[in-house]
Amino acid sequence: MLTPTQKKTAEAIVNIFETGSVLGDYSNVTLITGDTGHLTFGRSQTTLGSGNLGKLLQLYCANPGARFRQQLTPFLARFAARDFSLDHEEHLKNILRATADDHIMRETQDLFFDQAYWQPAERAATQLGIKTPLGVAVVYDSTVHGSAKLIRDKTNQSAGTLASLGEQKWIEAYVATRRYWLANHPRKDLRPTVYRMDAFQRLIDLNLWGLELPLVVRGLEISNTTLNATPVNCYDGPQPGTRTLSVQAPLLRGLDIRLVQLGLSKSGINLRADGIFGNGSVSAVKTFQTKQNLPATGIVDNALIAKLVS
Repeated sequence: MLTPTQKKTAEAIVNIFETGSVLGDYSNVTLITGDTGHLTFGRSQTTLGSGNLGKLLQLYCANPGARFRQQLTPFLARFAARDFSLDHEEHLKNILRATADDHIMRETQDLFFDQAYWQPAERAATQLGIKTPLGVAVVYDSTVHGSAKLIRDKTNQSAGTLASLGEQKWIEAYVATRRYWLANHPRKDLRPTVYRMDAFQRLIDLNLWGLELPLVVRGLEISNTTLNATPVNCYDGPQPGTRTLSVQAPLLRGLDIRLVQLGLSKSGINLRADGIFGNGSVSAVKTFQTKQNLPATGIVDNALIAKLVS
């Protein structure tokens, strides 16, 4: 049984693999050409193709307090049907990004990913007889990334069982087997993901079977400080209308900007709702102002915020 910190560390390793951040990027929207998962979203990158993204959004929208339930509800039937045309719904992608600012979505993702990935991985590790935190992390990664049972069987056939090898040697054989499988996979998008196994092999070489903190994975620090920080790309403020938005140095960031960007996106203007007010946002604001017969200043005052944010 892992301690809460060991569990968070194992999750952080996979978060780094999936979104390049220790706590995961709750706002991350990805679409990789050729990926059978199609539209992918969230801290642990759940997919439209698997049906899990639809389940996650259904769970979120079932909460009466969910801030974006009204915007997402019209899409739920299409998610349930695994409608791949959703891959190209740019405003939908911006809604998904914006939900990361809602603590209910973050809590929903944590609960969903725990039930969908962590708990099955923990059960599988227990059945195999794996007890070390690093060993559980390897199983968890394969549960998220896919084909855990296939690699388990390949490892047993090529190297031997866990009972015959012992846990540490079996995990190292599993990592090597999975790396070879990824490197030679017919899907080109999977081949570069051998970095996941290289990262695990480095932890094995360092004898970090207990995932003792602090440690570094792919150049990112996992420590008590980073595990308890605010998740990347999540904004709890400022509230809309509390400041004028314009290009400044450093660039303004926040919830008010994300909601303004979402309003621009809803009007049909193409931009990414990332919560950062840069040149792309200025261009989008000028386009909107021109359409509204307003002076194209690129500056968002309270009157324009009220028009864009509802």
